[in-house]
Amino acid sequence: MREQTDVLVLGGAGVDTIVHVPELPLPFADSHMIRPGIETRAGQSGDFVTLGLHTLGLRTHHLDMIGDDHEGDLVRAFHRDRGIPFTEVRQPLGTKRAVNLVGPDGRRLSLYDAARSDDADRFDDSTVRELAAVTRHAHVVITQPCALTLPVLREAGVTISTDLHDWDGTDPYHETFALRSDIVFLSTTDLTDPERTMRDIAGRGRARAVVATAGADGAYLLYDGELTHTPAVTPPAPVVDSNGAGDAFAAGFLLGLLDGEHPRRCALYGAVAGAYACTVPATRTDAIDREGLLAAVAGIGKERAANGVPPAGNPA
Repeated sequence: MREQTDVLVLGGAGVDTIVHVPELPLPFADSHMIRPGIETRAGQSGDFVTLGLHTLGLRTHHLDMIGDDHEGDLVRAFHRDRGIPFTEVRQPLGTKRAVNLVGPDGRRLSLYDAARSDDADRFDDSTVRELAAVTRHAHVVITQPCALTLPVLREAGVTISTDLHDWDGTDPYHETFALRSDIVFLSTTDLTDPERTMRDIAGRGRARAVVATAGADGAYLLYDGELTHTPAVTPPAPVVDSNGAGDAFAAGFLLGLLDGEHPRRCALYGAVAGAYACTVPATRTDAIDREGLLAAVAGIGKERAANGVPPAGNPA
């Protein structure tokens, strides 16, 4: 019998090669000398969400397709070394991989190897049902073939979240995830009118909360028809890389959600976790723990109270 879990994460397992560049966009040249070097490590969106949830103390299980290759070994070790349950489905095309160009200010440009997935990729429905039967919530990454799991998860009665990342508001591939999830995360990066996109997701889909992260400008939450703003949290150390910040935000938000917190307070949890992630170098995989997150939230609450600002989750 499967062990009970809090969150089942589907998709997004892979390997990144980190390349530090002098600036972004990268100036054209025949060659660049790279320091502190080039490093390959396991950790893509699903891995980071899983790690964040696990470190926050939630029982987490990860399901994805990986290859019988070196990159697959790195992904297996990532989960094994941290004690995170991982169900793998063999991917003949190989494990997902990407190259991340990281600038001095922490911004990044990601290049994904699209040759390592296929439209014919599938998870076995019985495996998804078996895992969904013992979980409270499912977080679905937008990698192939996760869209096909949405009806199966819905039939199982679990709540669903997804992250559309830098969706432009029109790409139909992302729309499938947007309209079939209960909690939707996305970035404002490529949105001309974030509020309109958020309201469109909520109006046409089943989302009860839509969260748009905006980097240093914080995040926006659409809940119960009301749009609210969560200011960015000051990182506890210098910002070195934004990679994984959105995944950390989602993990923090889901911790609050599963603990029964108001969505506005969940957004604060997410902001704290995202700020911490920005202090972690791209060559490492690390996440804030529950104690650290709750302490930071308490500190922000005291600061706001001293300034006459209502606590997150309470009406102004």
